[in-house]
Amino acid sequence: MQTGYYSAAAGMVTQFNRLDTISNNLANVNTAGFKQDNLVIGDFMRLYKEARDELPNNNHTKEAAEFLNRTMTRAPQIVDSYTDQSLGDMQQTGNSLDFALSREGLFFLVKTPDGAKLTRDGSFTKDDEGRLVTKQGYEVLPSDYFETGNGISFTEQDTIIEMDKNGQLYTNLPNSAKLTLNSKLFVVQPDNINLLQKEGDNLYSYEDVQQLKSLEESGAVIQGFVERSNVNAVKMMTQMIETNRLVGMYQKAMDTQMNDMNRDAIEKIAKKA
Repeated sequence: MQTGYYSAAAGMVTQFNRLDTISNNLANVNTAGFKQDNLVIGDFMRLYKEARDELPNNNHTKEAAEFLNRTMTRAPQIVDSYTDQSLGDMQQTGNSLDFALSREGLFFLVKTPDGAKLTRDGSFTKDDEGRLVTKQGYEVLPSDYFETGNGISFTEQDTIIEMDKNGQLYTNLPNSAKLTLNSKLFVVQPDNINLLQKEGDNLYSYEDVQQLKSLEESGAVIQGFVERSNVNAVKMMTQMIETNRLVGMYQKAMDTQMNDMNRDAIEKIAKKA
């Protein structure tokens, strides 16, 4: 069996998957609130060295040597993936319906056809009915949503919309510049951020979303700003070049295994015949 060929093919598939992740990150470099994804690619030699003392096979034995040989014939593969939740840069827009969260691990809550979801994208707007919605049309939810089931809405007379650092909205009284309380944004901090599952439209699902409580004093909401993507375009382009080079190397290894080595073996067999 030509294990080298299959190892190179598996390595190429791993790099294709890595390329997909990098491409998705680059495609969202200008998406507000987007968090980049990263892959962990297993290096079996490194994993062996880290775990060999815990293996049942003692070092310097025949069994340990056989294990090491089997390990070295395996190809790199994706062993884990994660989302980098670090903050992106804050970009001032001057739009009173743009909101940003200045701390990691905080999210807005929005209503979708599949239930309540979390998002970091605070570039909101008003729909035809005056409801506060995302650019995709999902309703932005207030802090008391799970008790009342209501959303956040404004009237035509609400010409002034202001918000404090905790997400409390204020609107003006009709024909007046005096402000009065409106709804408060549902700002949440999940207990375990690793349980978040990325979905489309820059949303996250959370298993126990209805158990989440809105923070009374987050102190992190900024009006007139949006959080930019935390994707480093230069770094991603560098990784893309590296990945393309690795794909080329694996392809060359596969070509050598199937063509040059097979041709050499056939010629030797033919001479002996």
